[in-house]
Order: sequence, then structure tokens, then C-alpha cells
Amino acid sequence: MMHDASHGRFNVVMVWACDRLARSTKHFLEVLDELHRLKIEFISLRENLDTGGPLGRAVIVIVSAIAELERSLIVERVRAGMRRAKQEGRRIGRKPLEVDLEQILEDRNVMHYSLKKIAKLHGISKTSVARVLKHQQPPGPKGQLNHDSQLTDNTQLKTAA
Repeated sequence: MMHDASHGRFNVVMVWACDRLARSTKHFLEVLDELHRLKIEFISLRENLDTGGPLGRAVIVIVSAIAELERSLIVERVRAGMRRAKQEGRRIGRKPLEVDLEQILEDRNVMHYSLKKIAKLHGISKTSVARVLKHQQPPGPKGQLNHDSQLTDNTQLKTAA
């Protein structure tokens, strides 16, 4: 949008709300300054603001500061909720993916199936298959890969007992 503004392709920017234009007060004010420099008017429908005059510009600065504060409070509440959930022993994120390591290795090394075919057979993504196979390679020269290492928090290996 700023590229088009600098080339004079429009003379008004209209948004639903001020927070749709930028994520911080600093960035918002930089965008407004640039638009003002390019003689482009800014209008926010929700806040009913028009930067055509000095009063509109002053109100926009105040509204953007409040919007940034609101976003910060929401982020802090979410983080606090996640901390509380962890303390209570609840899992954050999706359920771990269980894969049958021996069958995947057999499908790849014995049957010579493609990653796509293995993924389809096991009902997992191609990326998950690649991750499992990558972690089953012998350690490199500096021992980067550990055969027994945990793949990710979301992948658990099942082996036949």
C-alpha cells in the first residue's frame, strides 16, 4: 500500500479501525506521517476519525495508544492463562502424534516407498515421516543427530514390544 501511496495512486486511505493499519503506536505514527507527507488523507470508520485537521490527528494518536495497550493486555492475559494451565498440568498445544517407527523404517528401507506413500499409509504428514527418518540416521561427524533423541514435543514413537 505504501508503495502505491508513494506513486500517487490514491489520495485517501480508509480503514475499518486504526489498529488494522499498524500493530504499534510507533509504526502507526510513522505510517500517518508518511501519508501526511504524501498528502494522503487517513479515515478510520470505527473511530469516526479524519486526519484532515489537527484535532483528528491528535485523537488518532490517543486512540492508537489505547489500541496498543489493549493488545498488550490481551497478550498478557493469554500468557497468564497458559502459565496457569501448565502449572495445573494441562497440555498446551495439540495432542502428540504417535507413529510406528519400525513400520515406517520397513516401508522406507525394505519396501522403498516414497515419503508421500508412507505418509498416506500411516495417516500422517510427509513432513512428519521425513522428521522420523531424519532422526533415525546414524550420528554425523560431530554427533548432531542422536538415535534416541526426542523428535519433538508432538511426536511420540511407538515400537513393537
